[in-house]
Amino acid sequence: MLYTSPYLEQCIEGPFSVFRDLPDKEKEFLLQNHSCISLKKGEMIFHEGNRAAGVYCLASGKVKVYKEGIGGREQIIRMVRPQGLIGFAAFISGNAYSASAVAIEESGVCHFDKEPFMKLIRRNPDLSMKLMRMMAIELSFSNGRTISLTQKHIRGRLAESLLVLRDTYGVENDGRTIKAYVSREDLACFSNMTTSNAIRTLSMFASESVIALDGKKISIVDPARLEKISQLG
Repeated sequence: MLYTSPYLEQCIEGPFSVFRDLPDKEKEFLLQNHSCISLKKGEMIFHEGNRAAGVYCLASGKVKVYKEGIGGREQIIRMVRPQGLIGFAAFISGNAYSASAVAIEESGVCHFDKEPFMKLIRRNPDLSMKLMRMMAIELSFSNGRTISLTQKHIRGRLAESLLVLRDTYGVENDGRTIKAYVSREDLACFSNMTTSNAIRTLSMFASESVIALDGKKISIVDPARLEKISQLG
C-alpha cells in the first residue's frame, strides 16, 4: 500500500499499532479519512475540556497526558509511545477530554476523523476487541499508579516512574539508558513530587549506583535493586 505520509505509515504499520492487521481495504479507509500534524516540543494536541472530534495516534516522538491540579500544578497521567492512541476514551464516551496532551519532543501525530473511525469500529469486531483490550490495560495501569502515587514513599514513586519510562520507551544500545530524556520537572510531575525532591532522590540513586546520570539521560545500572525499591515503596 502506498502511504501519503511516513506518519500515517507508522501509525498503521508500526509494531505496536492496533491497525496493523486490518485488511488493506480498511487501511485504505483510514488513509482517506485522516490528517497529519507535525508538533514541536511544547505544542498542544488537545486541552482538557475540549470535545473530541476524532482519535489521535502518535506516529513518532513522545507525548505526555496530564491534568492540571490546584495552583496549576501538573500531574502526568501517562506517557505515550509511538503508535499509542491519544484521547480515545473521550472519543468513545462522547465526553470532553478529561486531560490535556502535549508533545515533550518533536513529534508526528495522525488524526482520524470521528464518524469514519466509528464506522470502522462498528464493522470490524477484531479491531473493537483490540481497542477494548487497550482500554482495559490502560485502566489497570491507572488504578495501579493511583495506589503507587498515593501510598508509596518518594523513593518508591520515583523508582516506579523510571521503570515505567523504561518499559514504555525501551533502552539505548547499551541496554540500560532509557530512551526518554524527560525534564526533571516532568519526572517529578509523573512521580507526584516536587522537582527538588526528584532531583535529590535521583542524586541519591546515583550515589548508591542504582542509576547513572548524564544530563537528561538516565541509565539504570542495577535494575533488580531499582525494582526492589519500587516494590518496597
